[in-house]
Amino acid sequence: MTRPTASSRASVSSATRTRPRPAARHLGRLTALGCLGFALCLTAAALTCAADPWPAFRGPTQDGIAGDARLPLQWDQKTNVRWRTELPGQGWSSPVIGDGVIYLSAAIPRDDDPDGDYDLSLILIDAESGETLRVTELIRQDGEEAPKIHKKNSHASPTPLLVGDRLYVHFGHQGTACVDRRGELIWVNREHTYPPVHGNGGSPVLVGDALIFTCDGASDPYVVALDAATGEEKWRTPRPVEATKKFSFATPTVIDSADGPLVIAPGSDCVLALEPQTGAIRWWVRFDGYSVVPKPVISHSRVLIATGFGPTKLLAIRTDGSGEVTESHVDWEIDRGIPKTPSLIAHEGLVYLVSDDGIALGIDGESGEVIWRNRLGGNFSASPILAGDRIYFPSEEGITTVLRTGRKFEKLAANDLEEAMLASPAVAGNALFLRTDKALYRIEEPNGGSK
Repeated sequence: MTRPTASSRASVSSATRTRPRPAARHLGRLTALGCLGFALCLTAAALTCAADPWPAFRGPTQDGIAGDARLPLQWDQKTNVRWRTELPGQGWSSPVIGDGVIYLSAAIPRDDDPDGDYDLSLILIDAESGETLRVTELIRQDGEEAPKIHKKNSHASPTPLLVGDRLYVHFGHQGTACVDRRGELIWVNREHTYPPVHGNGGSPVLVGDALIFTCDGASDPYVVALDAATGEEKWRTPRPVEATKKFSFATPTVIDSADGPLVIAPGSDCVLALEPQTGAIRWWVRFDGYSVVPKPVISHSRVLIATGFGPTKLLAIRTDGSGEVTESHVDWEIDRGIPKTPSLIAHEGLVYLVSDDGIALGIDGESGEVIWRNRLGGNFSASPILAGDRIYFPSEEGITTVLRTGRKFEKLAANDLEEAMLASPAVAGNALFLRTDKALYRIEEPNGGSK
């Protein structure tokens, strides 16, 4: 573990930038008092703090559902833009929001060389004004050691996780940092230096004291849990299949079962259901697919898994199995129009999705029947969100298409920010937050909510 030095203990002030000392390869321990205090703020089932409007990738329920938020139906660069804040560096992580502060990770180059060193950093922005409060370097990325990334990826694509008084900022194989809400460093773990392919992408989840993420690189893929208080490894579970292409970028999903929570962790050629405190595999399903990105969702007590590249399919898997359940627990599958990158929306018995090349589907979650299929146009990487009876689909070209929920395709609007957009949206109150390649936008109607 690394601990912040005196020079890094800056208060949250306008555009403050701080740097901890370089991260060590070993872990130390927090004081017993600190660990006890942290443990008291966790419960076994608590994944997020209820007071935080958007604390994780895909929101408070981690499925893209924003409740009854009254988001604008229409906007552009001038209309319904409360503020726009330029962002330093690069990053496709989503915003997380708590206590009036927006947290974003970013890879900030140290010079003009795109293959040079980067400061893997945390940005704090005031949600009300858009003012940048602080930029803190968490990890130094050595350009000579960093592998190449895909042209659509960034060195800061995993989304942070805000729980209680702590924020977990994950940079894939480069390491994971824990800070408090002011951005003060608590620990850094750089032990999981697996060889990535095309960069990093999956975000962590928290169950009790286990911070869990996937490590699916070029070889020996596994799922790992860190102790959330100390950053030390709790368990590591290798994937039980020998995939030809082992790399993937998926974020796990936590589900309830009769015997307690399970962590659903997709990867190349398989999806695992893991016990969060031990890493034991409860059940698993094999498929053909690699570079898996979409986060699983739940519909009609089934886990929905998009299988990535290869023969891209959507699988509906019952969750009460044991061991390998490939032949016994896959109730239905769809093999056309399935996304390789964006996650899905499951709501009130229906499933909504958009493929990477812009084909939107409405699906009956019980039967797997495709109810409607329409082309939205454009290319898609960001995951959609649902607010009220509307679904918002942001495209890579910066156009967000708004559809009405239901068994009939109904397009309501298409809103163009004219900037590239691969990060998934966030919501707080009746405001929509969109990250582009240049800036963060707060989109909101002047009266604070549309009808």
